[in-house]
Amino acid sequence: MKQRARTSRQLGAMIRRERRKQQLTQAQLGQEIGLRQATISKLEAGEPGTQLRTLFDALTVLKLEIALERRGEALTRDIEGMF
Repeated sequence: MKQRARTSRQLGAMIRRERRKQQLTQAQLGQEIGLRQATISKLEAGEPGTQLRTLFDALTVLKLEIALERRGEALTRDIEGMF
């Protein structure tokens, strides 16, 4: 299923859902990419300062990818309603 995120918080929530779906703890995901649990927590919270490498390493472990597309005005209300 395609998911859309327009904020770091929304992206973090999607990563958290997928991690839980795969029955991984934050500590386990962190261990897979060589980071502390606290770093994964910050990623999932959408906190500023998260390195792109951290994001992409987490996506790799979760077998996810990012696809970019032009933002549509009609979708704004739908996306905001998801969170």
